[in-house]
Amino acid sequence: MTDAVDTAARILIVDDSSDNRLLLQMMLTASGYSEPLMAGSARETFRRLGMEEPADPEPAVDLILLDISMPEMDGIEACRRIKAVDRLRDIPIIMATALTDTQFLVAAFDAGAMDYITKPLKKVELLARVSSALKLKGEMDRRKAQEDALRKTNAELSHALQEVKVLRGFIPICMSCKKIRDDTGFWQQLESYIQKHSEALFSHGVCPDCYQKLSDKYLSG
Repeated sequence: MTDAVDTAARILIVDDSSDNRLLLQMMLTASGYSEPLMAGSARETFRRLGMEEPADPEPAVDLILLDISMPEMDGIEACRRIKAVDRLRDIPIIMATALTDTQFLVAAFDAGAMDYITKPLKKVELLARVSSALKLKGEMDRRKAQEDALRKTNAELSHALQEVKVLRGFIPICMSCKKIRDDTGFWQQLESYIQKHSEALFSHGVCPDCYQKLSDKYLSG
């Protein structure tokens, strides 16, 4: 049983052709996806992603459909620049192209693209690749959340270990009864003081010297 696709995912369509943008929008919304975001150039894409001023960051983007052939800056260079930003690196990018030369596809993958679709666009192919990319993005997000939770737990454990009470410094102890004086001036049994200021536990026994003394005492008595 496959995981359900998140049709509420935010998809950004980048294409200098308004007809192509409209076609992609219609294909996606007709299949239940939320209304996609639109950009007509690489620069507009950067502004929508908050990469350039004047920044116009939209809600978090889950997937980018990026045309390769665009004026001023092509999709391959745009992809490379998006992937260079840490907070955007995990966004999957699917390239859309009418170019069939493998050198363009190799360049796109080298720039960080996850997949590609060919023009003229086919709805079945588009939906299959979008679905696959979003499922992978969802799994990456879950693993990242688990790693973040593990790092937080490890940090809390490390902090807790640092907070463990440790006996150090000079400790006033009675030469006769071996009681210890605490910071308030109160004298208490050695074992009580140690238990209060450390994680140590006690098990009671009799050392050989004391055993001999006790034996001698009872025998002489």
